[in-house]
Amino acid sequence: MANFLIKPGSKVSLSDHPTDFTGSFTDKTQAQGELQKGVEALSQYQDILYAQNTYAILLIFQAMDAAGKDSTIKHVMSGVNPQGCQVYSFKSPSAEELDQTYLWRNMKALPERGRIGIFNRSYYEEVLVVRVHPEYLQHQQLPTSIKNSQNIWHQRFDEINNFESYLTHNGVVVLKFFLHVSKKEQKRRFLKRIEQPEKNWKFAAGDLQERQLWPQYMAAYEDVLSHTSTEHVPWHVIPADKKWFMRWAVADIVVNKLKSLNLSYPTLSPRQQAELAEAKVQLELEKD
Repeated sequence: MANFLIKPGSKVSLSDHPTDFTGSFTDKTQAQGELQKGVEALSQYQDILYAQNTYAILLIFQAMDAAGKDSTIKHVMSGVNPQGCQVYSFKSPSAEELDQTYLWRNMKALPERGRIGIFNRSYYEEVLVVRVHPEYLQHQQLPTSIKNSQNIWHQRFDEINNFESYLTHNGVVVLKFFLHVSKKEQKRRFLKRIEQPEKNWKFAAGDLQERQLWPQYMAAYEDVLSHTSTEHVPWHVIPADKKWFMRWAVADIVVNKLKSLNLSYPTLSPRQQAELAEAKVQLELEKD
């Protein structure tokens, strides 16, 4: 999905990335059929990933409210064995978490080898929400000189890049997705949440307040995408106005990445094969 890949070192303007792009798909049904194929392939690769126990996969989802993070995770991972998948949704940090460095709570949640970890929001909130709301930074337990540094955001970009490089060097494959929804589509989805009683719980007054800061968020995202899309861990900007296309695009990228790892089931040594053959003989000799 080269169309959605942010080239390392490039200056990103989100206005250059359409939110309603659907590629070669002419209708929803076609995309859903391809998504199902992707879900089945992902299930097969995940089984091998788990058995091989060499790599870990970390999927990071960032987006504005109502972009479809939850539903994308639900649909793309619908065929995955729950034993091999971990999902973490990062909300406002707790008092304990604020007493630690900002990467601490995410580091604790990293997937083990053989598993797929999903971050629904992540440490990128520290260069997005915290940047849009500088008062949050002032409430963090940091030295005043750091909180008031004019270079803090670029320092954090470097720290995040170094952290992701560390993960890559240790067999953790990181895939980052920005689900790019338009302000118009967000409005439509917010209204739907308000008008349908069963969706009321999804809407909070704070959502509308954050919507008023749309330009500031877009500027913050552009800076993040420009400075943290690296050669080994690039960003993917996924059009999110059509959920059915977004889900297929994410699944396709994940499947192709897993395919590129050349995963394989573990092979047995001659001694293990002999033990297996002996076990078979003993089982066959048992009387039912």
